[in-house]
Amino acid sequence: MAMTDKATRMLEYLAHTPAWVTAAEIADHLGVTPRSVRSYVTQVKTSTHPFTVIESGPEGYRLNRRAYDRLGEARVPPAPDAPAARLYRLVRQLTDATDGLDVYELAASSFVSDSTVETDLTRLRALLSDSGLGLSRHGSVVTLDGSETDRRRLLSPMFRAEGSRGLLELEAIHAEFASESLGAFKTDLLTMLDTEGYFVNEFGTTALLLHVAIAVDRVARRETPPADRTTPATPLAEQLGVLLQRHFRVDLDPQDLDFLAQLLATRVVTPGQDQPAQRVAANYVRPRDLAIVQRIVAQASAEYLVDLNDEGFIVRLTLHVRNLIDRAQDRSYSRNPLTRSIKTAYPMTYELAVYIASALQAQEQIEITDDEIAYIAMHVGAHLELQGRREELVTCVIVCPNYYDVHLRLVERIERLLGTDLEVSAVVTRSDVDWSTLHADLVLTTIDPKLHGDGVIVIKPFLTAADVDRIRLAASRVRRLRRRAQITGDLLKFFDARLFLRNFSPSSELAMIHALGERMQRLGLIDAAYIDGAIDRERMSSTAFTDHLAVPHAMAMTARQTSIAIVINDAAMDWGDSRVNVVAFIAFSAAGRASFQAVFDQFVEVFADRADVQRLIKRSIDFDSFIGELAHLMDQ
Repeated sequence: MAMTDKATRMLEYLAHTPAWVTAAEIADHLGVTPRSVRSYVTQVKTSTHPFTVIESGPEGYRLNRRAYDRLGEARVPPAPDAPAARLYRLVRQLTDATDGLDVYELAASSFVSDSTVETDLTRLRALLSDSGLGLSRHGSVVTLDGSETDRRRLLSPMFRAEGSRGLLELEAIHAEFASESLGAFKTDLLTMLDTEGYFVNEFGTTALLLHVAIAVDRVARRETPPADRTTPATPLAEQLGVLLQRHFRVDLDPQDLDFLAQLLATRVVTPGQDQPAQRVAANYVRPRDLAIVQRIVAQASAEYLVDLNDEGFIVRLTLHVRNLIDRAQDRSYSRNPLTRSIKTAYPMTYELAVYIASALQAQEQIEITDDEIAYIAMHVGAHLELQGRREELVTCVIVCPNYYDVHLRLVERIERLLGTDLEVSAVVTRSDVDWSTLHADLVLTTIDPKLHGDGVIVIKPFLTAADVDRIRLAASRVRRLRRRAQITGDLLKFFDARLFLRNFSPSSELAMIHALGERMQRLGLIDAAYIDGAIDRERMSSTAFTDHLAVPHAMAMTARQTSIAIVINDAAMDWGDSRVNVVAFIAFSAAGRASFQAVFDQFVEVFADRADVQRLIKRSIDFDSFIGELAHLMDQ
């Protein structure tokens, strides 16, 4: 029995949930009945036998992570009678059969009915739309018409979709195309790219290797020699040709090599590793691209009050944007296996990336996907992390009475192991300490203190691993409490009883945005343009930042007053590819720019824990109880 899409989604949900989950909660997440959940569990158990991937008990269901990991290692193929597997196999057979396939012989060899093959051919015709390929039929013989390049481009996305969700595994390509040399080829490729001074996107390399495997597989079946090159080869194309000959003993057509080189240039590499930003800009960046990125980054910095004005960051982002534009124009987007985690864990960083992507989309008249937005977020996040690390340092005073140079060694070890977390503001080397004069987030002392509390940690003169763990934990707690203390009061001021709704479920995401926006508009908080902006933002990328929470909003901060309209529903509603129980329409005013990032991140963080959300939904029977529960969650 093959797993349906809902069963697969259920498995993914359990994979992100460490605790037991009831059938009712899974049903709510999927938008089905608990009875359907039981059938999905049966599907998973049958499809993944002999691995017991799902455990059942009085508290519901949970993932058996050891079995799930073993399943991944075994790489159990999809059932051969599954529609997706049959369709992929049909394309492979048609691609290889230059004289076409007989429908009746195909049905017999596949052990399916003639009508099943006809249904698969109908699905294939829809899939071939805009691919450059077509089906022709003469009697019972069906032929796939089109160029060799278009055939390969069709196989690649089908294999990715059929093989697995998320990051494509190199071993899966080995198994499908019998290309055991791919691992060694990848090693030499990465060595060559590093030698040539390229930054490498590891997530893009497997997509390139898939195209290499398909090209090698197709050439091996072809008896005609490759065509002569009529145009000069690029350095990347030449180097790829040498590696392909070394590892696979094949000579690809110049067109094939140029395509792989373009794929390498737009998905895997950017030049300028270990070079100053000015030199990279002069040698590799188009002036027009740089001007566009500089303008968009300046707008984002002004809109969100963050400092993105760094030459190195802008140059690296410009190189990435050039490749992104090329991919978007060819509609050959890169997949990003970190999209979900980036969106959930770093909502504000993702929001900045959405703003940049939206401006690029309008400028270049292209479409930018969630995965591509996540790549932009990785650039933005890396820059902001370096910028904000100093601001988040926790101060500490070290108390270590002087004995030879023990205190010096202790300070040196603390700064070396904990320098990214702590800033040593003072070192006390006396034993008669005036504890009341020590002012810092943490006090680290090698002697018994006269004061006690969460911020006072007794450590060994020769720092141990356990000491380091306790200090890191305390520093993390200080940062978390500092963040929450800064915004908890302000966040609670943004709610209004008139903008609280319970079990309110319009027909769609856009209908919900309209309904909440109109309530805010009647209260004079926003205008119609803000509602339109929120709809545009939603169309750009879903605002479902966690499995339970959607935060629709506009990117322009044009509200007259910062406010949040909140909806809490017992039953989840569809929102993009997710299902959510809580919808928070946030309207930010220009005066609220400074607090935007803290409020946005904090609000999403509150709803990241499944158990907390379930308690909030259950206990928020009215506005007052909602405020009480929210304050409790933020203060814990």
